[in-house]
Amino acid sequence: MRTVLFACVDADTLGGIQRVTHTVAQGLAGRGYEVHVAGLHRSADPVRYVEHPAYEHHVLSTEPAGRSRSRAERRAITRLLADVGPCYVVMTSPGVVTRMRDLLTPHRDLGIGQYHGSFDHAVGSWHFRSVRAHYGELDQAVFLSADDARRFSEAALLPNACHLPNPLPGWPPTVSSVGGRRILGVGRLSGVKRFDRLISAFARACRSGGDPGWELHLIGDGPEVERLRLHAAAEGVASTVIFRGRIPAAGMPAEYLKASAVGLSSEHEGLPLVIGEAASYGVPCAAFDVSGGVRALVLPERTGLLVPPADVPALAAALSRLMGSADERRRLGAAARLHAERFRLEHVLDRWTSLLEHVSR
Repeated sequence: MRTVLFACVDADTLGGIQRVTHTVAQGLAGRGYEVHVAGLHRSADPVRYVEHPAYEHHVLSTEPAGRSRSRAERRAITRLLADVGPCYVVMTSPGVVTRMRDLLTPHRDLGIGQYHGSFDHAVGSWHFRSVRAHYGELDQAVFLSADDARRFSEAALLPNACHLPNPLPGWPPTVSSVGGRRILGVGRLSGVKRFDRLISAFARACRSGGDPGWELHLIGDGPEVERLRLHAAAEGVASTVIFRGRIPAAGMPAEYLKASAVGLSSEHEGLPLVIGEAASYGVPCAAFDVSGGVRALVLPERTGLLVPPADVPALAAALSRLMGSADERRRLGAAARLHAERFRLEHVLDRWTSLLEHVSR
């Protein structure tokens, strides 16, 4: 079987699940698979992830996603499965699994359930209950790191758990000199990313001394932007926290090349691509240790600096250490780039093809 259907609740919103889905879909299409990407509902603010997609793209409903499961939604999913024919059905979140699992045809459709979050986040929400109730009945349950797969397997009694990381979309030929004075924070300016903590840590690091002239550039947009501006002012760093807004993917290489470090202050993460992308440019990070995916990307003291979750003083100390030594940034950045090789797209696609072959047996 050479047909793969990726299904998202919404396939086109700005987000990690969507970006990874389109990246992997394009990669598998380039390897000769017939690939479909389906959004069960439309995006209110769609993003184009692939300029010239080699896969089919479907939006099943013009209505935005809601909590209710309508008969029209089930009919649309059933029609799509019939039109696509026998295939691997990659359901990218618990919300998709609950909508589609009982609509798959046994022995014709092979169901693969992904979870893009961490175990620690799942146990604090309905996600864990959903994974435990539904993922074990699929042909494969896929998590982002070996640590997450092991913990889900044990706690949710999953006999079919494995891990497969998200891929980096590209691999740069050049790296940052890390000689400048710019720290990046990248992501949607929403509560879960806790950029307020990154701003506070940056302010503490600046007050601790060291080279002047450092700036924190926040790349992304979202509902928290005005609150974060006020927070930067309250911390006394309004002039050195630069709100850049949303930058297209094509513009991000220039940002990484100008960066000397990346800060990650999220409440929770799966496998944050910003750390891997920065590493591919030789840029080290200081991050909260919030998931197996973060730990898969960052080897403490070797490729970056990890600190306890929500510990702002510890994050400030890590940033201060990076800000205070270009040699340390180069050492960590070079090791980070070498480590990030395993997340290159071609290597992750190799693992996808192996997974599909395994599921077919």
